[in-house]
Amino acid sequence: MFYLTNEHLSVFIPLGFVGIYRWFWFCVKLLAYCVYKPIQPRRKPRYIASRDVTILVPTIDSGVEIKTAVRSWLQSKPNKIIFITTPKAKAGLEELANSCNSSRDVIDVITVPRPNKRNQMVAGINRVKTELIVFSDDDAIWPDSMLEWALAPFEDKQVGGVGTSQTVLPVGKRMSVWEILSAFRISMRNIEITASTYIDGGVCCLSGRTAIYRTKILRDPEFQWKFTHEYWLGKYHQHSGDDKFLTRWLHAHYWKTFIQSCPEVELLSTFKNNWTFLKQILRWTRNTWRSDIRSLFVERVVWTRYPFVAFTMLDKFFNPITLLAGPVTVIYLCVRKMSDPSSLPVYVVLASYFVWLFLTRLIKYMPHFVRRPQDILAIPVWLGFNILFALMKVYCLFTLHVTSWGTRSGADNQEKHDLESEMDIYKARWMECPELDEGCDLESQDTGETDPGSSASAGLTDQQNSDSVADLVDGISVLHDSAIGSDSFLSLRHKH
Repeated sequence: MFYLTNEHLSVFIPLGFVGIYRWFWFCVKLLAYCVYKPIQPRRKPRYIASRDVTILVPTIDSGVEIKTAVRSWLQSKPNKIIFITTPKAKAGLEELANSCNSSRDVIDVITVPRPNKRNQMVAGINRVKTELIVFSDDDAIWPDSMLEWALAPFEDKQVGGVGTSQTVLPVGKRMSVWEILSAFRISMRNIEITASTYIDGGVCCLSGRTAIYRTKILRDPEFQWKFTHEYWLGKYHQHSGDDKFLTRWLHAHYWKTFIQSCPEVELLSTFKNNWTFLKQILRWTRNTWRSDIRSLFVERVVWTRYPFVAFTMLDKFFNPITLLAGPVTVIYLCVRKMSDPSSLPVYVVLASYFVWLFLTRLIKYMPHFVRRPQDILAIPVWLGFNILFALMKVYCLFTLHVTSWGTRSGADNQEKHDLESEMDIYKARWMECPELDEGCDLESQDTGETDPGSSASAGLTDQQNSDSVADLVDGISVLHDSAIGSDSFLSLRHKH
């Protein structure tokens, strides 16, 4: 820390070398955020929502905002909306579908035996007949122009996934303090993912609240098996963190990603408006630790493809140290005053420190304060939360074996079910309907562009994928556990 003094005035400037380092990189991100430009839709686009887009919504405990969300999705005119739920929740979703789409030509509801988001997603994938899939949370409310703008980056055939910017929708008439904390986090996240997209084209995570992928990537049987059988340290089955897995898969298989950050695609989403927000933070933080460790030290593709993203991931490892460095230094200076009368007065240290924190946070979160200037009053709460978050992040590092949702009712129910019914999610249901649209050939036409998945299983034909999954289901009786199942699946997979 630096400080200036003279005979009449003492000023404490709480800016050390760590602060200079962090402010330098924040300015880099802010500059990239300011010069970034989204990709505008073409007048004659390659993809049209009514022909090429299916929205998949895995859900088991939707709130009242789902009806508003569904109506907003329908405004973008997708080809199909598919809810994937459990038998217990099906009746309510059928009623919702009938009220929002009386002809039922757009909305379908399917079920899986037990609540498991990744299994629900795979079951939905294998029902899709369009070239693009949108995964959406059941509380994500879209602007009318969402799909028109979100499809624009797919004009580049190497783009495999697209994400969007977000903002917080209050559950009640006013934002609770928990929702304001979420809004601060989302504001900074919008800056970071937009900056990384501009700097090297990568992103740490395509948020599961709404993200779009090429269907042929997700139809790959190897992807589906690994997606539903991801384990931490080989024994802790991961139920959440699906969006981090999807983003890593794109990176590892040399697909591009892109973030559309503009009002035309900015979705509204609810966040926990009570103390359970902290449970969300714990889950997200554990997912980030596990995924970033894999990206940086196991897969390692991110180092060469997206060096700025890799640096951002590594930098977050040290966040607890940098977040706690300021308070620890201030406490030290206050204690030192007791033994060293010539040092700065305690009131100078404390007053300078809190004024500094207030002003710097005012600058950092200015994009949010432009929208909601009244949230300036919540800065002191945010400062206290940052200290708590630093401690929570350390706690999460030592509890990475905890893979439960914590906030999703029923999602952690892992009681055993019939294995054959569980494997039903891998069946290629899109092949069962004979009347496939001509526009749904999964980009089989030769455009002359390089396809990142052409040498991998993502480039398999529909029939090859169907045969691979059929082999898997036919051989299910010999798969005694997940480890054996994985090896057997891959051996079947490589025959194709």
